[in-house]
Amino acid sequence: MSLSGHLKELRNRLFWSALFILGGSVAGWFMFDFVFEQLQRPIVELANEPGGNATINFPTVVSAFDVRLQVSIFLGVLMASPVWLFNLWAFITPGLRQREKRYTIGFVFTAVPLFAAGTALAWNSLPAFVTVLVGFTPDGAANVINASEYILFTTRILLVFGLAFVLPVVLVMLNFAGVITAENIIKSWRLAVFVSAVVGAIATPAAEPMAMFLLMIPLLLLYFLAAGVAQINDKRVAKKLASFDQDLPQATE
Repeated sequence: MSLSGHLKELRNRLFWSALFILGGSVAGWFMFDFVFEQLQRPIVELANEPGGNATINFPTVVSAFDVRLQVSIFLGVLMASPVWLFNLWAFITPGLRQREKRYTIGFVFTAVPLFAAGTALAWNSLPAFVTVLVGFTPDGAANVINASEYILFTTRILLVFGLAFVLPVVLVMLNFAGVITAENIIKSWRLAVFVSAVVGAIATPAAEPMAMFLLMIPLLLLYFLAAGVAQINDKRVAKKLASFDQDLPQATE
């Protein structure tokens, strides 16, 4: 495919992804009250405790509208994840054979549940993160939290974890497509440990090494599971090629 063809393909993929995200954002607009109530629950619970003094603040006239818009777009991204994950992989594979393009379906059906699992893990861990961070507020001081910054903090954690859980599926699909080998994945284990540590540090910004390690474990397990699946596939392909090489002289005779 020429450069203009790639750009046209990218434009089409982005257009359809953006269209579904927009539709999800419209639905998310009407879900805002429930979602924001859940997101601010840790702050409300802290404020109700003896000596607790924390509140979410909307500092400007347009802050409430901005926060509602941010949450709506975030919900749109979540609800449209099957579409944009499909388009992400479909953009990578336009030059593959028809048999290999079938991996796209497998990618979507695997990546979407993993993306949801990563987001769910971050969602369930969110109250503990907020409680620990707000707990650093000195006695006698009030923790007035900017609503926009708080929403950015929470959505960042959810998206980072969702995407981190999808990465091993991308590696497996690239291996099935013949782009990378299991050896490439295993050799990059240091990078995988570093990325997992960064994700864990983002999700546990409090100085809690044990919590960070506990969050790194599932990410590394998924990474090495991807390497294992890729190794099995590489052996299958090598065996098939060896069989083909053996049959080739007989065919030429």
